[in-house]
Amino acid sequence: MRLGVLDVGSNTVHLLVVDAHPGARPLPAYSHKAELRLAELLDEDGAISPEGVDRLVATIREALDVAEDKGVEDLLPFATSAVRDAANADRVLERVAAETGVELQVLSGEDEARLTFLAARRWFGWSAGRLLVLDIGGGSLEIAYGIDEEPDAAVSLPLGAGRLTAAWLPGDPPDPADVRALRRHVRHEIARIVGEFSRLSPPDHVVATSKTFKQLARLAGAARSAEGPYAQRELARASLEEWVPKLAAMPAAERATLPGVSEGRARQLLAGALVAEGAMDLFGVAKLEVCPWALREGVILRRLDTLATASAS
Repeated sequence: MRLGVLDVGSNTVHLLVVDAHPGARPLPAYSHKAELRLAELLDEDGAISPEGVDRLVATIREALDVAEDKGVEDLLPFATSAVRDAANADRVLERVAAETGVELQVLSGEDEARLTFLAARRWFGWSAGRLLVLDIGGGSLEIAYGIDEEPDAAVSLPLGAGRLTAAWLPGDPPDPADVRALRRHVRHEIARIVGEFSRLSPPDHVVATSKTFKQLARLAGAARSAEGPYAQRELARASLEEWVPKLAAMPAAERATLPGVSEGRARQLLAGALVAEGAMDLFGVAKLEVCPWALREGVILRRLDTLATASAS
């Protein structure tokens, strides 16, 4: 069947169309993205601005048209941190449903971590052993650990690259004092939850997902996206530590000229790098591997599992 996943994230609204059936690897058929950066469209009360809601409704309508054109049979719409944490989340969801017919499922941070972990586990397989999975979104950081398909520990922190950039780094390039303050904040937040994981056995494999980690790995010399999903991409903490001060000294326009860095994400790359560096340092990770599957694939896999269970019964 042809499935569509509509991901209303903190940076983008992304429709991923795949051909899939239970027991098989989902095959990407089409991808449609629109950059909204909802995490940066909040008013002083933490509500998504009227302009942001208008743009969200229009973007979802456009995605529905694309889904119809591509023959999507089953649409799986969900929203993450930007909508979940907005002060006017209920009103936003009601308006989206009234004007588009789409009822967004709002995932909790723990749901995000668990579904992303499922995707990473399926990608690397059982031979990868105990996995530690890190995911930096626009609004939050998810961390999960486990040896099975359900993680033994899963947490979400409000440390997304877009959220932190809007709140902590107003300058372009940012003021060094603001960078130091954000670095302290990030490390304090991560340090609070490290104990939940340190009581568990050390991971056999550390994995990162998300656009932020892909861009940071590319800066450190990893394969280009054109080389396909099966090219192994790694990020060493030592390389990241070299890049953080360089990114801090650059305006966004200069960052956008770097290999693998998109113009739309250039401004928030520094905040993402500070989160990645802090997480790798505090968890004692010298090197990690970037996984091409993440939350959207986890949602698809969970749906296929549900269909397989239903057909078996």
